[in-house]
Amino acid sequence: MLPKKLNFLILLISTLSFSQEQNGKFTIDANYFYGNILPHNNTIRHLITEHPEGILISFNKKTFGEKEWQSAYNFPDYGASFHYENTKNETLGDLYGLYGHYSFYFFNRNLMFRIGQGVAYNTNPYDRDTNFRNLAYGSNWMPSTYLLLNYKKENLFKNIGIQAGISFFHHSNANLASPNTSTNTLAMNLGVNYSFEKSEQNQRYTRVYDTIINYRQPIKFNIAFRTGFNESDIIGSGTFPFYVLSAYADKRLSRKSAIQFGADFFIMKYLEEYIKFKSVAYPNEHVDSNTDYRRIGLYIGHELFINDLSVEAQVGYYVYSPFDYLGPFYQRIGLKYYISNTIFTSMTLKTHAAKAEAVEFGVGVRL
Repeated sequence: MLPKKLNFLILLISTLSFSQEQNGKFTIDANYFYGNILPHNNTIRHLITEHPEGILISFNKKTFGEKEWQSAYNFPDYGASFHYENTKNETLGDLYGLYGHYSFYFFNRNLMFRIGQGVAYNTNPYDRDTNFRNLAYGSNWMPSTYLLLNYKKENLFKNIGIQAGISFFHHSNANLASPNTSTNTLAMNLGVNYSFEKSEQNQRYTRVYDTIINYRQPIKFNIAFRTGFNESDIIGSGTFPFYVLSAYADKRLSRKSAIQFGADFFIMKYLEEYIKFKSVAYPNEHVDSNTDYRRIGLYIGHELFINDLSVEAQVGYYVYSPFDYLGPFYQRIGLKYYISNTIFTSMTLKTHAAKAEAVEFGVGVRL
């Protein structure tokens, strides 16, 4: 099976190359992967029957230092990826994904680390009547993330190179609908890459700036509003909106880093309905239906700046949470895009350890 897959990848890249302009800024790569769905939860063990396999095709744009952030990150690539995964289980269904990604290079550009974020489609999600055993995905569409760590060599034969390594694919609908046990696929991958012009014809360079940029700044204050929809773990309980108001201070330390400290005020309407359900369905637990479902948390965080895009990671603790649900600690990780120096948008995932609670879409100001 493996030789047939490699022949297909080589044929694909060779075919695409003839239709592209020879400008030296673009590459394409295709990887065949074969691995395992990790049994991170006992409720999906019955869905892990064979080794999944699939293909990842990526179109990449090289950077050469035209902008300051490119040299700061050792001239990364960025682009778009398409992913197909055959889970080898009819109940679980197959997966198709479309992603935006960044690729970062180390050890003389022989080691590549890529992270992609996008949306995936599952062909056979949970259905109460026709597919009640699929507890991994409660909807067709879901957020998805992939990681790729590859040894990569370009231009080994004319413009064709090879790459190999490990890949990780995470599929979860983040409680947009229940059930939401999710899957994590860890795989080995082997592939080929094609450069639309040999790299030595476009040597990378570091741009010299007339003005030295001082990234150290005084403490800045931020206000952010996040919202979205989610559902409790009770299948069929309904999807409800949520609202999060965040206020925090940040201190930029360098070109790449800032630290944060702030507070969140959560209004999760699904939790209000869940408390009412628990008070009726489980009388032995003595849950008061009027228990306040709102929560307040304090958190610390870190922001990694790339260009106008940054990556946020935060860890928080509920200082007010009358209804104990999912534990006292929470985490948030996601992307922030600066429209200007003071206005930003964001998309983040709020979790409690491995349990996702919500995908948050936000807007904010930095004063």
